[in-house]
Amino acid sequence: MTRYLISFDEGTMLFPMAELAAVSEATHAVVRQAKAAGAWVFGGGMLEASDGAVVDTDGTVHDPGTRPGKDTFVGGFCVVDVGSRAEALTWAARFAESCRCAQEVREIMDDPES
Repeated sequence: MTRYLISFDEGTMLFPMAELAAVSEATHAVVRQAKAAGAWVFGGGMLEASDGAVVDTDGTVHDPGTRPGKDTFVGGFCVVDVGSRAEALTWAARFAESCRCAQEVREIMDDPES
């Protein structure tokens, strides 16, 4: 099995606030399906990037908005453990539909120490 990160950028889930409950339920339904299929590892939505921090190699802490060249931030993510890239893309498509926004899919490198 291979693990994949499925994520979307902050600010890309655009829908009327009146539809928030429906979007939330649709997304949680996909999470329940992924759990039932044994594909779900972990995931969640992120608080706003302005609440985060960037820590340099020397330990200096910065506001994430001050990173040069960084204009997008992760809005939410999940990790799935599946048998193929095609399966990861299928889960991403389900999340894209339920969240109403595009999803990025990236394979996570295997690390025997983790």
